[in-house]
Amino acid sequence: MALWLTRAGKHGEHETRFFEDGKIYLTWEGIENERLNETTSFEQMRALVARVYPNRSVAWVSQNTSQFWSFVARMSPGDLVVTPRKGKSAIAIGEIVGPYAYEPNGQGVYRHSRAVKWIRLDVPRAAFEQDLLYSFGAYTTICEIRRNDAERRLRDKLQKGFPACDYPSNVVKDSGVDLGLDFDEEGIDLVRLARDQIARHIERHFKGHGMARLVAAILEAQQYQTFVSPEGPDKGIDILAAPGPLGFGRPRICVQVKSGSTPVDRPTLDQLLGAMSNVQADQGLLVSWGGFKSSVDREVANQFFRIRLWDSDALVEQLLATYDRLPGEIRAEIPLQRAWVLVSPDGDDE
Repeated sequence: MALWLTRAGKHGEHETRFFEDGKIYLTWEGIENERLNETTSFEQMRALVARVYPNRSVAWVSQNTSQFWSFVARMSPGDLVVTPRKGKSAIAIGEIVGPYAYEPNGQGVYRHSRAVKWIRLDVPRAAFEQDLLYSFGAYTTICEIRRNDAERRLRDKLQKGFPACDYPSNVVKDSGVDLGLDFDEEGIDLVRLARDQIARHIERHFKGHGMARLVAAILEAQQYQTFVSPEGPDKGIDILAAPGPLGFGRPRICVQVKSGSTPVDRPTLDQLLGAMSNVQADQGLLVSWGGFKSSVDREVANQFFRIRLWDSDALVEQLLATYDRLPGEIRAEIPLQRAWVLVSPDGDDE
């Protein structure tokens, strides 16, 4: 058995089809009419890719041949697949349950597929050790994850269940452990890697009421005046915020902050809506370090003009956007340095 990384598009544009169809797809444009399973060897697959993409470099052809061949010939029923979510700080986990299939009448790029039983769609990234997150950050759309006994460790997590509690900061130490940084082989998304490291630092240093303090500092950097509830029972209100010198402007915002690693569900959202009514707030912000269950995600459109959701990715994004304006004590607790990195290496797929 094996563990595979399979991305649902550079921007997560194929996630809905992956999860609703119970499949993973090869979503490259140009191969819609190619019967990939008629190739019987890696070299035949390479010749097909070179024919379909005549203007691509030798490196690009080799890298994408490996991905096509893995999807068609190497994946097997029973293998596990992980798909990093875009737009939320979560990983989807599934089990491949079918062979490669070609659907000539499929819509658009959705013709090359394998059936998948999706086990979890919303496992927080914080549930995984750092070395696994490094591997999940490989640039390629499809690759096998083999380092550090990853497949067995993931099966153990699935068997025992991801605990409904805060995950410890069990970061794999640099000494003696392969962190999976084999740049020559598959490349690493350095931006994603850096944000994961920032997220783990925040997780360690801003647990509980400390996360409300961090969110308040970000809002203040965005020109809001804030009131932070004392530590303890808060009746659904962690922060009140409003613009203006004294905080008497509009919009009035009611904020609830959940620092645990468990995705929050609809009752938490309903509690915030009730608290907004009680304090006559115009809008609400629900911050959940562990992300949100589908029952909350489904309400995004209905509550678009009233509610915003921040998971750990969104919180890190807001932190980076306001970092230079944060109080000195916050910047001292989260010491960051700007760096330039190459966003996409040569041979980038799709």
